[in-house]
Amino acid sequence: MLHAHDVEMIGGARHGDPFAVLGPHALATGLTSVRCFLPGAQSVVVESTKGMVLGPLALHDEAGFFEGEITLAPAAAYRLRVQWADGHSATIDDPYRFSTVLGEMDVWLLGEGTHLRPYEVLGAQPTTMEGVAGTRFAVWAPNASRVSVVGDFNFWDGRCHPMRLRRECGVWELFLPGVSVGAKYKYEIRTQSGEVLPARSDPYALQAELRPATASVVAKLPAFVPPSLVRKQANALNAPISIYEVHLGSWRRNTDEGNRWLDWDELADTLVTYTRDMGFTHLELMPISEHPFDGSWGYQPVGMYAPTARFGDPAGFVRFVARCHAEGLGLILDWVPAHFPTDAHGLGNFDGTHLYEYADPREGFHNDWNTLIYNLGRTEVSNFLVGNGLYWLERFGVDGLRVDAVASMLYRDYSRKAGEWIPNVHGGRENLETIAFLKRMNEVVGGERPQAITLAEESTAFPNVSRPTYAGGLGFHYKWNMGWMHDTLAYMERDPIYRKHHQGEISFSLVYAFTENFVLPISHDEVVHGKGSLLNKMPGDRWQQFANLRAFMGYMFGHPGKKLLFMGCEFAQDREWNFEQSLDWHLLDQAPNAGMQKLVRDLNQLYRTTPALYQQDFEPAGFEWIEHNDTERSVLSFIRRGVDDTSFIVVVCNFTPNVWNGYRLGVPQAGTYYEKLNTDSAHYGGSNVGTPLGTASAEAVSMHGKPYSVVLNLPPLATVMLEWKA
Repeated sequence: MLHAHDVEMIGGARHGDPFAVLGPHALATGLTSVRCFLPGAQSVVVESTKGMVLGPLALHDEAGFFEGEITLAPAAAYRLRVQWADGHSATIDDPYRFSTVLGEMDVWLLGEGTHLRPYEVLGAQPTTMEGVAGTRFAVWAPNASRVSVVGDFNFWDGRCHPMRLRRECGVWELFLPGVSVGAKYKYEIRTQSGEVLPARSDPYALQAELRPATASVVAKLPAFVPPSLVRKQANALNAPISIYEVHLGSWRRNTDEGNRWLDWDELADTLVTYTRDMGFTHLELMPISEHPFDGSWGYQPVGMYAPTARFGDPAGFVRFVARCHAEGLGLILDWVPAHFPTDAHGLGNFDGTHLYEYADPREGFHNDWNTLIYNLGRTEVSNFLVGNGLYWLERFGVDGLRVDAVASMLYRDYSRKAGEWIPNVHGGRENLETIAFLKRMNEVVGGERPQAITLAEESTAFPNVSRPTYAGGLGFHYKWNMGWMHDTLAYMERDPIYRKHHQGEISFSLVYAFTENFVLPISHDEVVHGKGSLLNKMPGDRWQQFANLRAFMGYMFGHPGKKLLFMGCEFAQDREWNFEQSLDWHLLDQAPNAGMQKLVRDLNQLYRTTPALYQQDFEPAGFEWIEHNDTERSVLSFIRRGVDDTSFIVVVCNFTPNVWNGYRLGVPQAGTYYEKLNTDSAHYGGSNVGTPLGTASAEAVSMHGKPYSVVLNLPPLATVMLEWKA
């Protein structure tokens, strides 16, 4: 018989071991006691799976407890025919007759924090157990006193489906027959002190409701995407990589239908096609993990495993990635393992304790963003994130992860005053747990998905970010060159009359250009929060602004390093980026903006077809100065080389509005130099100044330390690229 205490604890949703009470229990008499708790039921009959009546269950307690002794073979399957108080009846499978959900090896690896693919066993997994279709649920909440699955299948009633705790790994589990894809659910958690917390979304949910709703949604795990040699080659250090960074919610909107977002299929037809036609090699999406607040741009995610519902379901994202690859584009996702928001349905204080975040706010609270910081010293938390990175790479086939805010992760005193941070065990400021996490994440990616790349947004001088872990590095493939971005834009914003006093700003990046595998980023951060658009950073009248921007683009594509450009910059959007509205595509009706777009398209084309511009991005042999001290004329010139010594291109930048006729430039080889690109071309909206016929023959006159030289007409505020032929 049921003990009164058990009845009270189950009915009050306080029992921590429901399987000890509910389901089948063998008796010494040889019979089986079957017990169930079904609030709102009038009668319950036990049937065999073939519909044979095995016996009724008596109402033990008005709360909805039923119990009866029946003849039932050990571990035999049965079903419950329930007559409900509202008059309808149903035959259901008893979730408490099923065995454990997690396998012993999964339990071991989860407890150890070394399960490479925890998303395969945690969360909501539609499956079949003992021939019965349903969903198995599993959630890590080791300090809870009781966890229940609540959802639209049980009236969000925490009494109905309490879970079983696997103490070895702190995971609560339950198989719910009849719950299928599309069901909405959360976890109701009672703390050790007895407090029932706001229902939590599933940390491992594969799908979520559209905000402001916050429920998780049962979804199938996407199929594994096989490795691709093509993608591996396209992501390599010696490949051309030109990235188009996009915020999906504001790239383009459907203004005919209430200014709505485009869905995944519409984005595949428009964004993917546009990015391909513009000549970019990769598309980078600002975070698409589910996030509650639009204004965070995705950088405060709650559902790390769920593609945001803003653009459709996960299957739509699968199609989107496939479309990118079909069009020859790589896809990079912004990934945020640094912090998470404090929303009540999220990870903070998850089981009544600081489970995912550091307990001490000097370690666990980020003052800049009012967010919580992952406690990466916990193996389970590190495993949650490492598994998440692998999930996007393997299950969707994305090409890479751009890791956000790495600098904030590496230093314990980041953006903190004295006394507001806790030193590491050695008394230093480095976050040793984060360093270990980043190394492990990169090693796992390298071992399990060698075609994929990781890119660090890291703004400090932390050493060896993009060096292998075996060589003492963090293991990233690429690092954003924030110093180049800052110095170059500072130079470009100056009136040309003053640039001669600041030549070092435009040339300094070459002092350290080969210390890391750099990406040159002109990202969303440079065109928001009052910084203005890229165009409006440029000095001078309207013509000069466009000319300056064209010269800058040419310089960027000539400079060593992979390229990244934020959406709208490719056609010189006039206003600052606004995440709540579409880009100003109407500007392409104006010649200067259309010219800028043509230039970026041609730069991408030239870049992709000129090995000298990308093969040795990270080798000193790929770069050679011609002249960086011509401060009076603000001219900068250099050579880019491919692995073939006979393949090189000369880049010359004039950052003044003056035309320098008869400019003698040193070159390394005799022969003819052909103008491959001139940002001052009338085709782009320029003044069409250039060397006559676009060619110059080298003379045996030494200049700039080179044995030969050519005489050029340098156009105003322009970059010119010259290709040599013998």
